[in-house]
Amino acid sequence: MSQICVDGIRLRAYHGCLEEEGRIGGEYVVNIVLDVDFSKAAANDSLQDTVDYVIVYNIVKEEMAIRSKLIEHVAQRILYRLKKQFTQVKLTTVHVVKLRPPMNGNVESVSVKVSG
Repeated sequence: MSQICVDGIRLRAYHGCLEEEGRIGGEYVVNIVLDVDFSKAAANDSLQDTVDYVIVYNIVKEEMAIRSKLIEHVAQRILYRLKKQFTQVKLTTVHVVKLRPPMNGNVESVSVKVSG
């Protein structure tokens, strides 16, 4: 099995349990890994036989724009949408990273990964 990775999708979003997170937002990075057989596309050079990265990006962007308290919820929504869009994908992994979370400490990031 081969993998397609769409890494480092950087977005500003408004997730979090604090009211101020909903107002001022924060920086996020989303990484996607898709286990898919793209041998046909590799042989015939046809986008129709593989996963379109632009669609992956747009799904992530749309779901990140919907405010949620938990990044766990956001990651699960992204996973659901990707699985629905790309039925040929055997396994999808979504990694959502929240940069500089508002905590009482020096924390670079928190993140969740969900696969299915």
